[in-house]
Amino acid sequence: MTEVAPISKSTVLSVQHLTKHFPVSKSVGEFLSRRSRVIRAVDDVSFSITQGMTLGLVGESGCGKTTTAKMILRIYTPTSGEVFFEGESVLGKLPQLRKRAVHRNIQAVFQDPAASLDPRMTVGQIIEEPLAIHGEGTGGSRKERVMQLLGSVGLREDNYHRFAHELSGGQQQRVAIARALALNPRLIVLDEPVSALDMSVRAQILNLLRDLQRTYKLTYLFISHDLSVVKYLCDHIAVMYLGEIVEICEKRELFSNPLHPYTKALLDAVPIPDPTKRSKRKALARAIPSPMNIPVGCRFHTRCPYAMDVCSRTEPRLLEFSRGHFVSCHLYQGN
Repeated sequence: MTEVAPISKSTVLSVQHLTKHFPVSKSVGEFLSRRSRVIRAVDDVSFSITQGMTLGLVGESGCGKTTTAKMILRIYTPTSGEVFFEGESVLGKLPQLRKRAVHRNIQAVFQDPAASLDPRMTVGQIIEEPLAIHGEGTGGSRKERVMQLLGSVGLREDNYHRFAHELSGGQQQRVAIARALALNPRLIVLDEPVSALDMSVRAQILNLLRDLQRTYKLTYLFISHDLSVVKYLCDHIAVMYLGEIVEICEKRELFSNPLHPYTKALLDAVPIPDPTKRSKRKALARAIPSPMNIPVGCRFHTRCPYAMDVCSRTEPRLLEFSRGHFVSCHLYQGN
């Protein structure tokens, strides 16, 4: 595979050939036949994010976006591959002090704020918890920091003593963002942070994330299935399908010149907010295959309107079609 994730001085996160396969319990027949099955959730994924930039990771549900994020966050152990934070591997055995430093510099905001906030803790306790775990300051200074963070995310100070269930969905997500900011991280992984919110609240949270990125010089990995949201927030976009990246490039290039048939299908599916215009949406043939039974050759060929004979035999490589624009498709590889 062509290297699309070089590490430079400005690189905050570099993912190199990351792979995650989940073993599946064998049936009696499979045990006797010595066959084994795995869910190939992520296969040979590489990308990098430079300081202050936002990379959008997009694709249908089940394509491996969240699994990739959980490996970066060390929630899952990769089957193979590497994750580098500021040039240093974070997956190996790190000294305890360095491990804590990595953990404080990589934070996350998840899809469902209600599920990610402890219902037994007040808002103040939730935001203060990372500071207490890492031994930051005293009780008084930590409370002062929490009050400052509440203001940064647009919440009033009187929310300090409230519980998460007393807040709206948008307010809960603001609390989750404040908690992620508590330790002044360099990188925040945003896993579908607005998909569970009302449309009117989504815009507020997206604007907040933009403002915070400028203020705190943050770097984002933004995971979403909504290309309209990704277009607003991200600088570069990586498109995933069945566990691998099929296209990656700068945002404007992707929207003006999409190459992969899957990327084109995703763009065609974006709703048009104008009742006088008809959508060009074209339904993809067949359902997405199971990650336990990935098609031979190009993974997308069973649904692709441009499939050729070579697509069912040979898996395409992710190659640079034009400067900074990588695509994995036989249509652009001279076959």
